[in-house]
Amino acid sequence: MPKINVDGINLHYLRVGHGPDVVMLHGFLGNLAVWHLNIVPALRRQFRVTTPDLRGHGYSDVTPSGYTTESLAEDLKGFLDRSGIERPMLAGHSFGADICLHFALLYPDRVSRIVAIEPGLAALVHQRKDQEWEGWSYWVSKLEEVGLTVPADKRTDLDYLLNLSLQTPKFYGPARGLPRNRGPLINLIRNTTLIKDYEEPGSLTLDAVGRIATPTFLVYGEKSHFLKSYEYLRLALPHCTTALLPGGEHFGPLEQPEELTEHIRRFFGGTEPPRPAPSFAALGAGLGAGVREPQGN
Repeated sequence: MPKINVDGINLHYLRVGHGPDVVMLHGFLGNLAVWHLNIVPALRRQFRVTTPDLRGHGYSDVTPSGYTTESLAEDLKGFLDRSGIERPMLAGHSFGADICLHFALLYPDRVSRIVAIEPGLAALVHQRKDQEWEGWSYWVSKLEEVGLTVPADKRTDLDYLLNLSLQTPKFYGPARGLPRNRGPLINLIRNTTLIKDYEEPGSLTLDAVGRIATPTFLVYGEKSHFLKSYEYLRLALPHCTTALLPGGEHFGPLEQPEELTEHIRRFFGGTEPPRPAPSFAALGAGLGAGVREPQGN
């Protein structure tokens, strides 16, 4: 399977299609398969699409530390350098969208446009630590749907809910109901600094957001639990357009891929109408061991 070594870390990736370069970054505890279920097959005839597994995720190397968006933006810089990709368009989901924004802050000349799907921003993590954040009750309700009871004193405990969630089937997308590959995810959250690093804004402070000059398209679900981040970013980003997906929650790449694909195509300059996407089984037959089922959702 293809990998690129960036400062001693092997980053797994897939690259398909022809045309202008698009690089797509998955989210927290996910992997590149989230893009290949539906979105990449619909874009590959117009764009050359590259999808890396982030450090520690998918088939990329796991390191003890280095999971801040700043560190991962540096990983992206090295990955682009070694791939010969000079100035791509970037798309990211959730944590991946945060990395795209951080990259644009650090290297504005190396990115032409960004589609940011559900960025949360570490600088706004205090909003999501509030016991009244609506995401807590939603998370608990998803666990209770599969028969798990969350004690009252654990209903806002991130570590507890994460570990409990790894005992459940997948919640979203075509793999809904299937078991998770728990081992790599448990290793990542227990034996690395990922959880701590996720909350570290580094140079992407709230004030710094206003210095991101890259044209950015913000996409959130209208029922997302990250709408406070949306409200901040749509006003703070100087060159920003927005869309809310009707009925959408946080996992648009899995739940509303057709709508997202149209937004990505329009913003990145494509005009070709979408085609039906293959099933995950068909994808696996075509790409073999290079793609895992999406994790973390």
